[in-house]
Amino acid sequence: MYAILDIETTGGQYNEEGITEIAIYKFDGHEVVDQFISLVNPEIPIQPFVVKLTGINNAMLRSAPKFYEIAKRIVEITEGCIIVAHNASFDYRILQTEFRRLGFDFIKPTLCTVELSKKLLPGHQSYSLGKLVRALGIPMADRHRASGDAMATVKLFKMLLSKDLEKEIVKSYVKTEIKTGISPKLMDIIDGIPSKTGIYYIHREDGTIIYIGKSNNIKKRVNQHFTGTSRKAKKIQNEVFAVTYEETGSELIALLKESEEIKINKPIYNRSQRKTIFPYALYAEKDKDGYLALKLHKTDGRKKEITSFATLQEGKALLHKITEEHQFCQKINGLYNTKKECFQYDLKQCLGACIGKEAPEDYNKRVTYFLENNQLHNQSMVIIDRGRSIDERSAVLVENGVYKGYCFYDLNYQINNIEILKNIIIPMQNNRDSRNIIQNYIRKKKVHKIVKF
Repeated sequence: MYAILDIETTGGQYNEEGITEIAIYKFDGHEVVDQFISLVNPEIPIQPFVVKLTGINNAMLRSAPKFYEIAKRIVEITEGCIIVAHNASFDYRILQTEFRRLGFDFIKPTLCTVELSKKLLPGHQSYSLGKLVRALGIPMADRHRASGDAMATVKLFKMLLSKDLEKEIVKSYVKTEIKTGISPKLMDIIDGIPSKTGIYYIHREDGTIIYIGKSNNIKKRVNQHFTGTSRKAKKIQNEVFAVTYEETGSELIALLKESEEIKINKPIYNRSQRKTIFPYALYAEKDKDGYLALKLHKTDGRKKEITSFATLQEGKALLHKITEEHQFCQKINGLYNTKKECFQYDLKQCLGACIGKEAPEDYNKRVTYFLENNQLHNQSMVIIDRGRSIDERSAVLVENGVYKGYCFYDLNYQINNIEILKNIIIPMQNNRDSRNIIQNYIRKKKVHKIVKF
């Protein structure tokens, strides 16, 4: 649990500042579950430059509660939380100073979104909150007021959690939970997981990720791990300390994140998925008569593949479908072993390449046209799919056949410029698995929209 906060102060000499406004949003990694916002009477005058910056003046604070009157609420809402702030050392120091004046030690682990942004969002000219959120397309209201700045920090932190592919943030969170002596039972873990689409991470006590999975129903899938009787399931049940998760809304993004994050984190119980998940591929090759044949083989990295498959049966099913839909020849594609014409020729679904009736040049033109229009190679597109809520969409960007990454955007925020999209995209690895996940998903599933450019 995170307490994302922002504090406005009177200004003045170091450690003599007073709080004029505080906003705290309790955030569970997915949504805000509690909040506290209040003006505070600092009992000392506000510096003139601060009045100009924030709009908060001495008259506004005369009837506001003093810090000792809200201290209990701050302790309650931050209980068991990591303090998160933009320039956390400042906000944390101010809070500690105020509590020290009351004779109370306020000690919490902290995360700074400035430091996290420099690591996870490199290349920005400025890491000030205002300039950074503008560059990232994060909407912001009430700049230099505690509630507006704290809410912008919530949205920024949510993006940083998505960008944190090595999961350093959630690992540190799990370690913090251990220090507080929490020892959850399996049922307690399941109770805190939603029945939604996304990625889940199973952790040991030291925060290490031992398994990464994706599901359209995270709760149901984790429950299967905890009730399974296989050797791997038993090991996971014995070692699990916590399960964290990330909602994606889109199954495509869940598949892409699962594939990439397994390769990055190398969880001990994902051994089979560390290598390629597509061991069979479809290739185009000329036969002895000069016809372009579509053939299924075990994956060969030296050859240029059309698409790949998790199983041989899946590959054969698609090859049968392609052959029938485009009136290709079953015999040439290795689906019908005969010395005479293929079965589809008898049904008038093959133009006779199998018996030399259709010339290789004409047949190959049709095959080439199919290849040019059914591969990611050189295509540029945005695949728009479900978001994490009803007022959000997800977007996956492919540029010149290269998978660039994904993002989420508000329905009120129109994505009609590729440069705007590039600013908010979460970069991902372009590799054979990611390209084939996208190709297979488009082929099998219905997405909201595909915009080609």
